[in-house]
Amino acid sequence: MLNKEFKRKDVERMRNLISGKANSSSETQIGYKKKTIEYKEGDIWTKNKKTWTIKNGIKQSVSKLDVIKKEIFMPLCCPKCKNVMKHSYDKPNYKIHKQCYDCQIKFEHKLRTHGKYEKYKQDLKIKNNLTELEEIESYLLSAINISNSSFISEQGEIERWMGGLDKKKMTKDVLKATKKLRKNLKKQIK
Repeated sequence: MLNKEFKRKDVERMRNLISGKANSSSETQIGYKKKTIEYKEGDIWTKNKKTWTIKNGIKQSVSKLDVIKKEIFMPLCCPKCKNVMKHSYDKPNYKIHKQCYDCQIKFEHKLRTHGKYEKYKQDLKIKNNLTELEEIESYLLSAINISNSSFISEQGEIERWMGGLDKKKMTKDVLKATKKLRKNLKKQIK
């Protein structure tokens, strides 16, 4: 004799378990039902101002700094030859060429045998000059936009100076000059 009587929802729960529907509800529910979206491998979506993706079956948030992390961190093995990068020159070489030191030596040797090494070296110098130009441009633009309305004297008093630079004109001049230099450097590459 049973001390407890089975209710309809208990019987329904047992039926669900036996038939393999463990997650099925045993009661009728009324009310709000949340809309669910199924995502597959490689999908990228935004929810609550955060970007998500699925990699290797795992839901992960996508950071704004993921691209930078990829650039900074050196992998264990060379992406080209798949050998372990353990040479002391591998790390600085990977930052520039994205391959191990040995692969870079083989690549440069191949260029020398084909007579293209001098052109390659010249292109690297021009690309370096372009990078330096961008750094100088950003430095000058930030220096122009620094507020120069007040200075602190040696006695600790705040002095307000009138006049100064025409920020719009200086910005326009810097952008014009760097644009011209950038155009000349890109012509040299081609």
